[in-house]
Amino acid sequence: MNDFRKEVTENIERLGAAGEMQQLGLDFLVKTAAYRYSYNFTWLGRPIIQYPQDMIAMQEIIWETRPDLIIETGIAHGGSLIFYASILEMLSIAGHCDGRIVGIDIDIRAHNRAAIEQHPMSRRIEMIQGSSIDPGIIRVIRERAQGSSRIMVVLDSNHTHAHVLAELEAYAPLVSKDCYCVVFDTVVEDMPGDAFPDRPWGVGDNPKTAVREFLGREKTGGLTDIHGSAMKFVIDKSVEDKLLVTVAPDGYLKRVE
Repeated sequence: MNDFRKEVTENIERLGAAGEMQQLGLDFLVKTAAYRYSYNFTWLGRPIIQYPQDMIAMQEIIWETRPDLIIETGIAHGGSLIFYASILEMLSIAGHCDGRIVGIDIDIRAHNRAAIEQHPMSRRIEMIQGSSIDPGIIRVIRERAQGSSRIMVVLDSNHTHAHVLAELEAYAPLVSKDCYCVVFDTVVEDMPGDAFPDRPWGVGDNPKTAVREFLGREKTGGLTDIHGSAMKFVIDKSVEDKLLVTVAPDGYLKRVE
């Protein structure tokens, strides 16, 4: 296995250095987005609205980091809640941790809530309705986080710069060392300028620009977690390098201190 892992690492490094492969991945994403490709998939019966490549990366990260709490903003049909809960279930069966996930959405539609609550994975899921950047909601989430030793955050709601930056300010300080804050749809910055005519986000105003500003604060004054300890995130380029096709370039943020 050591030789195999070494070969995989070398493969990923080669892909990261292969600009033409990175461009092919982006071209695939741009072209398939016009067909709502991400709407084609379900997980254990619920629409997940993600590219399969990113979901493979997410299960790898969850299995490796073993969070006992995942906080996700944006619920939609609940497929990602079910997905993360099922990986946590497998971790529990393996004896690693007994994790749970809290999902936040400004509008949890009744039929989606009912389907999620009736799902076999529902016992690991809590849903909270409200804006993820509302101070009251943030207080509730921080209360839910008390007692958790390994916390992961996934941001996938409103994709404007201001909203994602506010989410990063609220929830990144909850992320545990060696765990991840994953910011989805940073690829908006790399899409054609007319790709989102009916959305408030676009090139220059999106999750990637928010990530850049957030990480830039480390140079101007530092970042601290909820305990007041110094906090540092780095972009885990190895994730997007191996995926090639991802909606989260520069969005896989790993806390390293």
